[in-house]
Amino acid sequence: MPVDLSRLGQDKLFLVLSTAEKLRQNNIQIIKTLTDGGYKVVVITTNRPSGILKKIYAAEGIELSKVFFIDAITKYAIGRVPEGEPDTVFVNSPSNLTDLGIAITSALNATSGNKPCLLFDSISTMLIYIPSIAISKFIHFVASKLRLLDAPGIFVAVEKGIDPLLLTQLTTYVDDVIDMDAPSPVPGGDGEPQKA
Repeated sequence: MPVDLSRLGQDKLFLVLSTAEKLRQNNIQIIKTLTDGGYKVVVITTNRPSGILKKIYAAEGIELSKVFFIDAITKYAIGRVPEGEPDTVFVNSPSNLTDLGIAITSALNATSGNKPCLLFDSISTMLIYIPSIAISKFIHFVASKLRLLDAPGIFVAVEKGIDPLLLTQLTTYVDDVIDMDAPSPVPGGDGEPQKA
């Protein structure tokens, strides 16, 4: 189902649910929608290294000058920061929430005049590194920061990859929940009024 972010100017924060199988494609679709809409997207990546995402995005025709990365996986995986990676900040690991919070604040402040939007590419992946209560607190902190800065944010999660309590908490932090893999409503079907 295509992602509908047409209300991004009115509603600021979205929780986007995806199946694990479609997570990569849904991420690409969200980035494409945002960059085509004129947003400077700050991507917090805990799932794939930024260098790989850059190649994927470029192959999909996404303008990389409109994307800034906060990479929480590369330095953890290879033990060092790769050279020659513009528009990227590397954090030691997805479990280092202090450094991640500082990087988010700096990136949002640096892009504040350029229609910024934050995209958290996989909340579910963070469960590998830290308990769900710490993730809930951190996402609440990020959501509050975005509201104070009047900046939109999108948090992506694998629906079946997070426990129901965390999902409920995340739902309370956002303005709307989008299930990207839900079947499209059929006009005139159950619960859908037919148009004359």
